[in-house]
Amino acid sequence: MELLKINNLQVYYGYSQALFNINMEVTEGGIVVLLGANGAGKSTILRTISGIIRAREGNIEFRGQRIDRLQPHKIVELGIAQAPEGRELFPNLTVRDNLMAGQYTRSNKMEMKKDWDQVISWFPVLGERMNQHAGTLSGGEQQILAISRAFLSHPSLLLLDEPSLGLSPTLATKIFGVVHKIKQETGLTILLAEQNVMMALSIANSGYVFELGRVALAGKSRFLLEDKSVLQSYLGVS
Repeated sequence: MELLKINNLQVYYGYSQALFNINMEVTEGGIVVLLGANGAGKSTILRTISGIIRAREGNIEFRGQRIDRLQPHKIVELGIAQAPEGRELFPNLTVRDNLMAGQYTRSNKMEMKKDWDQVISWFPVLGERMNQHAGTLSGGEQQILAISRAFLSHPSLLLLDEPSLGLSPTLATKIFGVVHKIKQETGLTILLAEQNVMMALSIANSGYVFELGRVALAGKSRFLLEDKSVLQSYLGVS
C-alpha cells in the first residue's frame, strides 16, 4: 500500500532552486533509501516532508492526505517522525529527558510504556545511561538515542537523515543493524537518506538516486547494487 507520495515537488532556498520536479512513492512496510553525493538534495527532501521547509510547487500526500502546508508538529501527530542529520539532541539534558521528548504528542500511557520498554530491550545501553547527559555519549550512542527518540513518537513513517554520518565503519555497521532490526521487528516504514551506498542498499527494498536536485535513477535495491555502470556513473562506487 502506498504510504507517501510526492508529486512534482520544487523547492528553493531563497532564489536558488534545490529540488526539481521530484516524484517519489514510499510503499508501506519497506525501507526506501535516498542516495547521492553531499548537496544532491536528500536532506532537503526529508526536511520538506517534515514541514521544516516549504515547497514552492508540487505537493506531498501521506495516506492520501496532503501535508505540505501543515506545521511540523501536525505532521508528527499524523505519524511522521525524523531523526535529523547531526542528531540534534538536547546535549545538556539526560538520556531520559531526550527520550521523553519523543513522546510529547502522545497520551496513551499504556502504549507509551510499551514502546519505551521496546526501546530499552533493543538498546540496553540507553537504560544503563538514563541519567547521563546526552552530550557525553559516544557518537554511536547518540545516534541510537536520536533514532529511539523518533521511534517513541510512534510513527508510521520514520525519516532517517544520514545516520552513519561521522561514525567509524564499525559503528556505521552497528547503526544499520539498528535500522534493520526496527524494520524487521515492527514493520515500520523507513525513508533513509544516506551516502554509505553499499550498506544502505543492503538493507533497503528500493532506492532513488539524486543528482543536483533531481532524481537521476530509481529502482529496486538489487538492480542498483548489481548494475556496475549505475554505481560508477551516479554513486562513485567502483
